[in-house]
Amino acid sequence: MYILKKSKRIFILGTLILLLSSCAGKTILNPETTSPEVLYNHALDLLVKEREYTKAITVFDQIDRYYPYSRWALRAQIMLAFSYYIKREYDDAVIVLDRFLQLYPGNYFAPYAYYLKALCYYAQLSDTHRDQKMTQMALEALTEVAQRFPDTPYAADARIKMVLATDYLAAQEINIGLFYLKRNEHIAAMNRFSNVIRNYQTTRYVQEALYRLTETYLILGLDDEAQKSAAVLGYNYPSSLWYRKAYNLMKKYVPSSIAKKQKR
Repeated sequence: MYILKKSKRIFILGTLILLLSSCAGKTILNPETTSPEVLYNHALDLLVKEREYTKAITVFDQIDRYYPYSRWALRAQIMLAFSYYIKREYDDAVIVLDRFLQLYPGNYFAPYAYYLKALCYYAQLSDTHRDQKMTQMALEALTEVAQRFPDTPYAADARIKMVLATDYLAAQEINIGLFYLKRNEHIAAMNRFSNVIRNYQTTRYVQEALYRLTETYLILGLDDEAQKSAAVLGYNYPSSLWYRKAYNLMKKYVPSSIAKKQKR
């Protein structure tokens, strides 16, 4: 739902950026005899007013093919990618955007092109129990937008979306770690939990990762290591549910460590 709401906002944003005027109506136009400006406005009508995305894609593509050196061709390429994005044909949108950025890396619309490409990946974020390759690609693309165009609205929105993408990647590491833990593959599980602590420190999953490390250390009989991870959890997140769970776990399996703490 979050992603869909964002998509609607980007639809408005993209239209406001590129929309000039629109008055072509439902007329079927011959691209060979119609000016690129009229074709462009006609395509906008199809896209915005009539929501005929497939037809809009056809007309935007015609502008690029019949009038490749006109200023309308540049706008048409961006709107072609945007139309694919709205239609959820993300691979096609990325192909158009990559071609645009290769040919016109310094163009006025380049920041938006990078941003729209990132949105194509972001729109495909999947459940954290599934492969997160697309999430990683989204995070990389969003990071590129934030770094290349730091003072733009695109960067501001990219940074917001980076938070969710990072959360997804951290959640996947936790899920994989739990999978290994259930299979008694403790070293593999610890590697996943440690990865969350090292690489996803800003996410809420760090708390659970520290708890899971404590749990795994206790299973392996590494009481001192368990106490250290529990202590880190308590120091950084004293009010956390995960810390209370870790404290109770230590109290159950290593009561002497709790007694030492209370004496201090």
